[in-house]
Amino acid sequence: MSEPTPPKPAQLFFSIFSAREDLIETAIRELEGCLGPREFESPLLNFDKTSYYEKEFGGGLVRRFVFFEKLIPQEKIVPIKHLAYKIEKKHSRDGARTVNIDPGYLLLERLVLVTFKNFSHRIYLGDYVYAEVTLLFSKGEFQPLPWTYPDYADPEAQKIFIEARNRYRDKLKRC
Repeated sequence: MSEPTPPKPAQLFFSIFSAREDLIETAIRELEGCLGPREFESPLLNFDKTSYYEKEFGGGLVRRFVFFEKLIPQEKIVPIKHLAYKIEKKHSRDGARTVNIDPGYLLLERLVLVTFKNFSHRIYLGDYVYAEVTLLFSKGEFQPLPWTYPDYADPEAQKIFIEARNRYRDKLKRC
């Protein structure tokens, strides 16, 4: 029989994209005001693996992955998704977003994204939020799944997630 054990705290991160670099930085600062300081961030990456968002955002999108200093209880990702939504709405113009803020968390064994959209592979967490395992860590690297977004499977993103995982592993040793 299994025994209840507390889950490990998670490494919080956000994928933030926009056509404007200044809006990405503004969103990060607003998140820091609620969640504490960022630990590290990716360089700006071209967001060009899909055209899905072009109608809403236009072209020339860039993204930054941002990882926060404090580890979070995994269940806190639900209110964090709502915080990201509020910041997106604050910066919307004429009903269209100008910045997209997608929260997720990293554990040693997986990377999880959250969304308001249900789908067959997503699990409902409560308060309108669904989670999906986007990447699994195995044999020294993150492995994509059939539903993994191409930009998360990209080698450049993989390097960022490996660095984040290494930093997270070091934090866990200090806990």
